[in-house]
Amino acid sequence: MSSTTSASISSRSKTVQEVLGQRLGWVVRAVFDNPGVTVKVGDDPTATVRYAVIPALGNARFLLPLASARVTAASLLAYNALRPPKVRAGRAAVGVLARVGLLGLTNAPVLSVHADKPEDLLSGFLAAELGYGRLHAAIGIRPPDPHHKPTLQLFDDQGRPRGYAKIGWNDGTRAMVRAEAATLAALPAGGGFPPAPQLKLHTQWHGREIAVIEPMPRDVRRIRRPDSPRLDAMLAVARRGGPATAPVPVTGLIAGWRDRAKDADSRIHGFIDKLDTGLTLEFGDWHGDWVPWNMARHRGGLLVWDWENRAAGVPVGFDLAHQAFQTALSTHGKPAAACAEAVDAALAAYGPALGLDAARQRFVADAYLVELWLRTYELSGGGAGWNPKLHPALLDVLEARHG
Repeated sequence: MSSTTSASISSRSKTVQEVLGQRLGWVVRAVFDNPGVTVKVGDDPTATVRYAVIPALGNARFLLPLASARVTAASLLAYNALRPPKVRAGRAAVGVLARVGLLGLTNAPVLSVHADKPEDLLSGFLAAELGYGRLHAAIGIRPPDPHHKPTLQLFDDQGRPRGYAKIGWNDGTRAMVRAEAATLAALPAGGGFPPAPQLKLHTQWHGREIAVIEPMPRDVRRIRRPDSPRLDAMLAVARRGGPATAPVPVTGLIAGWRDRAKDADSRIHGFIDKLDTGLTLEFGDWHGDWVPWNMARHRGGLLVWDWENRAAGVPVGFDLAHQAFQTALSTHGKPAAACAEAVDAALAAYGPALGLDAARQRFVADAYLVELWLRTYELSGGGAGWNPKLHPALLDVLEARHG
């Protein structure tokens, strides 16, 4: 491995982000900021755990555990079929090098982590809680964002996946982890409701909220035609695997919005008032983050995960709107106004299959934008900060739609 100059970084030091960069520094703080733990840049064979930083410190995408060739290779190759072709090819190439002990050819820098006790590390704590001798954590690196939660993919000494650990590290993300744990404990079965990986453990650790979700089946595959909505599964989620329900007035939804927006930007109240009509709609549940990267093909069916935003009492069609908006935003990099246009197009194409005529399609689109802004507002109040892609952009979009 690359022998970078060894620089000791206390996880409580003000220089973590300066040394590691914004992209890697926030994850190091969220995962390793704990008494008794010190992180060093450089390969130290005496460290409690060691991680290769892929591809580099300033552009980190992945912390790869260096416990053994078997564990390192498994961290790269497990569930590789779920990833986009370019990412899949890159991981497969590095995984082959890891498997034959030639990972040093990548010249990847190393983080060496020292812990006074095994349980001072989250992986050590979870190994004890789950009844494993040891667990090794592969850690994905996402851009710094107060809404993001570090996720640890856990492997045993044989390289077998043992679960995914999600870390709530501020008020907003702690609430999201608690919500997912509660949701997974109460999901229905049957009636076309898509199965989900189940909850293995919900606990707290040094101010973090931790949920460990069981590993996915080995034979899951990336979904085909990811932009096409799975309408039958959406309806099963909305109806909790049961029959359709009778339409009801939107007044309950409006009242809930007004309560949630009590101290919010005054513009949102005007948009809520404009949606306070006598319209009736079918209401139900929604997954809350129905996007192609939260689902997979499995044995002819659909496996769906990341249920932290699930809620009840919303118009049927919210998951369709969300898939269109978030695919345009995250996959295609479009601004909020173009994402709203994608919502309109998806509802025009598929809304009739959900029982939505033109007037109800327009209401669902506008209502989804209000709901998305309120979610962003609530996360900001939970210490997560504002998502700059959504605020104030969503308010501007609603103003353009309503004048």
